[in-house]
Amino acid sequence: MRTIDDLGDLRGRKVLLRSDLNVPLDGDRITDDLRVQASAPTITRLTEAGAAVIVVAHLGRPKGAPEARYSLRPVASRLAEVLGAPVAFAEDTVGESARAAVAALQPGEVLLLENLRFHPGETSKDEAERRAFAEQLAAFADVYVSDGFGVVHRKQASVYDIAQLLPQAAGGLVEAEVQVMTRLRDTPERPYAVVLGGAKVSDKLGVIDSLITTADRLLVGGGMAFTFLKAQGHEVGSSLLEEDQVDTVRGYLRSAEERGVEIVLPVDVVAATAFSADAEHDVVSADAIPADRMGLDIGPESVRLFSDKLADTRTVFWNGPMGAFEMEPYAAGTKAVAETLVRITGQGALTVVGGGDSAAAVRQLGYTEDDLGHISTGGGASLEFLEGKDLPGLSVLEER
Repeated sequence: MRTIDDLGDLRGRKVLLRSDLNVPLDGDRITDDLRVQASAPTITRLTEAGAAVIVVAHLGRPKGAPEARYSLRPVASRLAEVLGAPVAFAEDTVGESARAAVAALQPGEVLLLENLRFHPGETSKDEAERRAFAEQLAAFADVYVSDGFGVVHRKQASVYDIAQLLPQAAGGLVEAEVQVMTRLRDTPERPYAVVLGGAKVSDKLGVIDSLITTADRLLVGGGMAFTFLKAQGHEVGSSLLEEDQVDTVRGYLRSAEERGVEIVLPVDVVAATAFSADAEHDVVSADAIPADRMGLDIGPESVRLFSDKLADTRTVFWNGPMGAFEMEPYAAGTKAVAETLVRITGQGALTVVGGGDSAAAVRQLGYTEDDLGHISTGGGASLEFLEGKDLPGLSVLEER
């Protein structure tokens, strides 16, 4: 991949920068600004090089038309605070407001356009429509920099098509993410453990299949653990269960055994009468979950087991919380995994938190990338990279 260094002198040039600013919002309040913080260094590097930076990004899943709740205006305000410099904001993507703002933009200044997904061309399956939108964006700039790792698995106008229209390069964030994920996929120092959580096995079928061929240990928590427990023949009460994936998981268990890969499942769980912080709950054995209870976190014995299985590892990838961590009674498992990863990071292990809810949990607990090896901004992109899939937003950077 070409990097910013390969673009030459950027003084006086307009750079269209695809960032990932898809942050969680509570009204106008950003509840986790990881992606804003992660995007800032590349923006600063470009402005200090004398470029006029036009940042483009998306927020949420609007259906190709403006929706006030998905406006990037609150993000522009936070980005300005993080950068310590003004950030102009355009009220549209390629309309009158955007054209005027781009025309007024000076070297060293930053402009954020409104949510790309307010325009139907951004995510269109029609290549001509997508290309037409990319051409409108490309008309604003002299060069393109791809720095939104969280979207590189999407074949979208601002990720894929525009990279074919302008001189292009990967930004610092994408470059760093690719380096870390390549190390995980191709040359992990062993023992290499993967901790998977979250709700559904079906969300991670491909990566589980791939990890069984590369990891030494696979620790499974969260809602997806109950499909694994069911595949072992245990009843799981009213816990989250994907019945249609039980046979697939049995295949994973057989494959792991044949390859000598250790799959570690919870031995106890915190089981509640309802999905609520106020519900009656207690710790039960993972093979004896009452019919009227649902598992909402790994239990204390499982915490000790998981911590022991991670203690001697040299590489760990973690994607997905161990339970419903947003509710205090079910946060202990996720907190314990985070604390264990921080400890082994201090002992020289490479620890990578793979975006999404696990990254949010780590930050909610007060940990930063200084405490861990790497906190990824790309949940789905990280998983697809490790799975070995072709990511359009990366492959297009390698084509020119």
